[in-house]
Amino acid sequence: MHLAVFGGTFDPPHNGHIALCLYARELLKIDKIIISVSNNPFKQNRSAADEHRKRMAELLSSEINRAGSCSQVSGWELEKKQPSFTVDLLRYIHEVYSKDRVTLLIGEDSFREFSSWKDYDQLFSLCDIAVFRRTSADINISPPETPLQRGNIKFIDFAYEVSSTAIRELIAAGQSISRFVPLSVHRYIIDNGLYSQH
Repeated sequence: MHLAVFGGTFDPPHNGHIALCLYARELLKIDKIIISVSNNPFKQNRSAADEHRKRMAELLSSEINRAGSCSQVSGWELEKKQPSFTVDLLRYIHEVYSKDRVTLLIGEDSFREFSSWKDYDQLFSLCDIAVFRRTSADINISPPETPLQRGNIKFIDFAYEVSSTAIRELIAAGQSISRFVPLSVHRYIIDNGLYSQH
């Protein structure tokens, strides 16, 4: 089985996440996508509580599965109750799916910081890496220390200009986000009063 791991804070998840997962599934012939809600030590200014982020990730997974059941949410990183790192997550994935091929799905912005990740050099033995980059970006986006010659990093052009930060700012400003997030996530945000300035 070809397994993909897509981690993030999902604060909130949006249509770009759905598009990326569906595109990756078809392009890379992925059988299962594990959406891991992170407890990223470099993103401590999260706006929504962990339980909200996990529930929204579950709604995201449901939306992805409308196009064919392939994704599930992992709360393993949150359950640790301490900062989590990608290398730790992938070691855990390997314990559970020891016989499967694993591909890590990451965005261009995250890849720019790749060489600062904990034990990043060990990731090459744990997974393939698919980097989704904006088509307008400089093709040479790799950090100087990244050993791209190992050959298991694939760059994929993917233009979808929406971010969780921009969505939070729109909500705080009282503007509509309906075209940026799936309806289920939109309803959840409204019902729970997330990201609004009080």
